[in-house]
Amino acid sequence: MRTYSPKAGDADRKWHVIDAQDVVLGRLATHAAVLLRGKHKATFAPHMDMGDFVIVINAEKIALSGNKALTKFAHHHSGFPGGLTSTVYGELIEKHPTRAVEKAIKGMLPKNRLGAQIASKLKVYAGPEHPHAAQSPVPYVFTQVSQVAK
Repeated sequence: MRTYSPKAGDADRKWHVIDAQDVVLGRLATHAAVLLRGKHKATFAPHMDMGDFVIVINAEKIALSGNKALTKFAHHHSGFPGGLTSTVYGELIEKHPTRAVEKAIKGMLPKNRLGAQIASKLKVYAGPEHPHAAQSPVPYVFTQVSQVAK
């Protein structure tokens, strides 16, 4: 028996909508990264983009567990000496909620050209509306009880 290797045209892409309201950021990011990468499929190949499209809505209502809103920092470097900028996650979620969610999800993807291609299938919106109704996305349901912040 030969090992199955998927071809580029074999990718069957679906669209998923994740409602981020009261969901812990890290838990949302892990589920979204699995869907984007395609690890939930039997045809997963680590060297190919076999994943689905993910739409995250209500990013402004994301939850952070513990005291992370005050103590966890998001770092960004301009590339110049002394160009490190740090922002508290609570402030980042208030000003740019889509950036906080994108940063968490992209941090769980490969750091190469394949990761950039996979990340292009992620769409994050601060509010409950999104312009992808024509793709007929399926709502993604968190099955474990511990996914939602209390």
